[in-house]
Amino acid sequence: MANKVIILGRLGADPDLRSSPSGVTTCRLSIATNRNWTDKSGEKKEETEWHRVVFFGRAAEVLDQYLKKGQQLYVEGRLKTSKYEKDGVERYSTDIIGETFNFISGSDSSSAGAGSNNFDKDMNQDINNKSQDKSSKDEFEDDIPF
Repeated sequence: MANKVIILGRLGADPDLRSSPSGVTTCRLSIATNRNWTDKSGEKKEETEWHRVVFFGRAAEVLDQYLKKGQQLYVEGRLKTSKYEKDGVERYSTDIIGETFNFISGSDSSSAGAGSNNFDKDMNQDINNKSQDKSSKDEFEDDIPF
């Protein structure tokens, strides 16, 4: 069985970064997705759904650094439902636990997406450096005479 969620939406607020006493970093996002359709009478309709998304660790820090309200984000993750009690009534809350993400664009302003490109370049640089390190190790192993 699969527990997989994919959403593409806009941030409804700036990211909320927090660190627990044990050192776990979390970033909470509020993401809106829209659904558009035409009803039987020909009237155009729109429905907005809000999603609570939580990322942990380094991903949480990166999202907090580069995202602002209004920017688009692609998220893949899984659903997690929590049960809690409020005023003597059992309630349930469903969050998306983010596993991967992609920056899609900035907000309507032209400068908003600039940071995401820097992050992508840094990540690609790290990947290239690791592959170069591995290739140089492989070359060294080939030179061993026994």
